[in-house]
Amino acid sequence: MELTVVRERCQGAGMCVLTAPDVFDQDETDGRVVLLESTPPVERRAAAHEAAELCPAGAIAVDGSRGRSGPAPV
Repeated sequence: MELTVVRERCQGAGMCVLTAPDVFDQDETDGRVVLLESTPPVERRAAAHEAAELCPAGAIAVDGSRGRSGPAPV
């Protein structure tokens, strides 16, 4: 599993941090997503995938595909 984020797309909702706090954080300055682990270990992958699905802005990509909302890469 490979994760990427598009910080410019992030709205700062924080769903990723609530769902997978070991994988994502929020920037203290602007509230946008900070990726802590681009290749999370097996025990964190389900939460990371769920975080991508829950992201309202579709700012998290899992192996090149966006979350549920499916926006195109920037």
